[in-house]
Amino acid sequence: MSAPLSLESTALQILRSMPEAVIFCDLDGIVRVWNAGAEKVFGWSADEAIGQSMDMIIPERMRKAHWDGFHQAVARGGVKPGRTSMITRSLHKTEESIYIDMSFEMVRNEAGEMLGSLAVVRDATKRFTEEKALRKQLAELTAPKPAS
Repeated sequence: MSAPLSLESTALQILRSMPEAVIFCDLDGIVRVWNAGAEKVFGWSADEAIGQSMDMIIPERMRKAHWDGFHQAVARGGVKPGRTSMITRSLHKTEESIYIDMSFEMVRNEAGEMLGSLAVVRDATKRFTEEKALRKQLAELTAPKPAS
């Protein structure tokens, strides 16, 4: 039987093993944690991502809205109540636009001081594309037919 793991060691192994992207950025929007799941979803290695602005994965046209929401969450002390996850666009290292399913929350230390933001992300590109095609097909099937 192996020796019991510490909570810190177990948490680190869980973070490393998660297939989902786990990203933590500080209050300035700088990446501080980037797990192997994030490497798979976004293409950037942890060495490339840590220390960089979150702008590296936020499409240019969406950055103002992202940072407005980020700063509002910091000022409010958390995300809007009831918000669980959302599908949005993001950028892969290849500059390809991808869809991601993301949940996030603000992180505090033991004293209650805000440290930054945690995001858990899945690549939703295939699911989003398939659902969009199904919605289009349904709209075509249920559209009123022209009178003969």
